Amino acid sequence: MSRHSQSQHDYNQLVDLYYAKLYRFAFSLTNSQADASDLTQQTFCIWLEKGHQLRDPEKVKTWLFTTLYREFLHVKRKLSVMTSDEGIAEDVAEELECHDNQCIDPNKALAAIASLTEFYRTPLILLYMREHSYQEIADIIGVPIGTVKSRVSRGKAMLYKIIESDLTDFDDSLEQVGAE
Repeated sequence: MSRHSQSQHDYNQLVDLYYAKLYRFAFSLTNSQADASDLTQQTFCIWLEKGHQLRDPEKVKTWLFTTLYREFLHVKRKLSVMTSDEGIAEDVAEELECHDNQCIDPNKALAAIASLTEFYRTPLILLYMREHSYQEIADIIGVPIGTVKSRVSRGKAMLYKIIESDLTDFDDSLEQVGAE
């Protein structure tokens, strides 16, 4: 097998392994199928240009996610609200579990995570995708692992407060309707 066909084979394997996961992450960041496709394809184009520079083949996944995230930041300096990616929404709802015997609706969980700033939202999304360790998240967003752990912890606390506030508001509105 020639060097070119070997590298094409490796590239095709990378696309098969990571395209869907990268697309899902891009979609959660952009709120747009077209933008997510563009970001994912751009990530693989950058891989074709620069991937040979990667010294440790074990870090391909982290390199791809980091590249996609940086490309996202480059193209969109201001983040849009995350869309309803059912997988992430269900993971968030499952993580927050049930509150006072009321299970959390994945759409409410998604709205809660979308209401967070990018500062907290991105590490949580990467964590809830269940694809990345804290170290990988740190590498992707370019901060120390302790910062990632702190942002995840604070982000989860904010999610609990948002969900709890929504449930309290719902209970209060029921009491007002019952009093009428």
